Amino acid sequence: MDYGIISCIPIAVLIIGVLITKKMPEMIILSSVIGAVLVYKSDFFSGYVGMLYGALSNESYQFLLMLLLGFGGIIKLFEKSGALLGFSNIISKYANGPKKSMVATWIMGVIMFVDDYLNVLAVSFSMKEITDRNGVPREHLAYGVNSMGACVCVLVPFTSWAAFAVGCISEQGLGFNDYVKAIPYMFFPIIAILVCLLVAIGVIPKVGLIKRAYKRVAEGGPVIVEEAQGQASIVKMESPEASEEVKASSPLNFIIPIIVLVVVMLTFNNDVVKGIIAALVVQAILYVSQRIMKLSEFIENFFEGLAGMAPLAFIICFAYILGAANDALGFSTFVINALTSTIPPSLLPAIAFLVVALVAFAAASFWVLIVITVPIFIPLAINMGIEPAMVIAAIMSGVAFGSKFCFYSDAVFMTSAGTGVSNMTQIKAVAPYVLSSAFLAAICFAIVGFVFI
Repeated sequence: MDYGIISCIPIAVLIIGVLITKKMPEMIILSSVIGAVLVYKSDFFSGYVGMLYGALSNESYQFLLMLLLGFGGIIKLFEKSGALLGFSNIISKYANGPKKSMVATWIMGVIMFVDDYLNVLAVSFSMKEITDRNGVPREHLAYGVNSMGACVCVLVPFTSWAAFAVGCISEQGLGFNDYVKAIPYMFFPIIAILVCLLVAIGVIPKVGLIKRAYKRVAEGGPVIVEEAQGQASIVKMESPEASEEVKASSPLNFIIPIIVLVVVMLTFNNDVVKGIIAALVVQAILYVSQRIMKLSEFIENFFEGLAGMAPLAFIICFAYILGAANDALGFSTFVINALTSTIPPSLLPAIAFLVVALVAFAAASFWVLIVITVPIFIPLAINMGIEPAMVIAAIMSGVAFGSKFCFYSDAVFMTSAGTGVSNMTQIKAVAPYVLSSAFLAAICFAIVGFVFI
């Protein structure tokens, strides 16, 4: 069945509802129910339950759930062992001011390139104490963390994002070398990463919410503001303070598990879950052998970390249900077909970027969107005589934009979890920089189209 413009209703309800009520969890659930009503009509209750089972059995959600729980346990163990404090003390010797601490955050974002989830959680939890001490408002930290993640992952060809994308383009007769050729044309992530650095060192001025946040801190206000009841905070996942005073331990207790995680992940074909398991085993060996904690305390702290991630996992589950409803309604296909019916060859890269970015922002669909758009835009590019690498770059730029700017994307949720800045506050803070980066990227795609096509 062709739902046409009706397919836009759940997303419209979500966006308008959040803007009016400032309540994200409730509006995600409501939008997912509306989607089920449109798809299943009078049988929507059974259909909705089926969609819930579908979300829970979805391999992508299962993967995300394991990552959330695993990283939750790892981060809690870092905190309770004093490893995080020890690591922060080392970095703080060099990151001894607002600019240096944000540059250090940027460098950490580059180093943690292998996976966007690892990037967001590891960087935010390891840097927030440092940035707090140096008077950096959490809004800026959230922007610094948000700006890297997916943008770094699409630019490095040895990541989970790149591996997935290569698998998709291989069905069109392309391969790894074509993805590598596309990297110089991935204008949005390149610009976004550079803008983040330039803001950190003060070349680009602080504007909007971030500027106001620095003014608040300069006037003696807190680095993070507890938002009033009713604000659109999704789940505030800041690590609770330990009931007992945590003593700093060796920074190697932080560095070694992270290295093991990355090495094992790369060894097993970018399998982050195997890296997490290996890191947990190493943490147990390190912390128990040094008598930092008993094995029973290790297990207790691990489960405490799992519990802290449960609300986030719950909300993302409903986001997956909404995504399934959008797929059943044909939302992505409707938008793509509506916007790409007549495209001049020279504008194809720019149009592809804008279309993918729009759909990624509206639907919080990233890897699935790659699957949908690759068979549309790559054959179109080949038929028009356009270098496929340009279109690959446009698609990856678009999904990177969505991951950074969709207010109910998993990456934005995780940034909220790590920094304590609600998702809507985070989006307001990053908006001037993300939207300007997207504008410049669109211009670059248009110039490339007119010059080379």
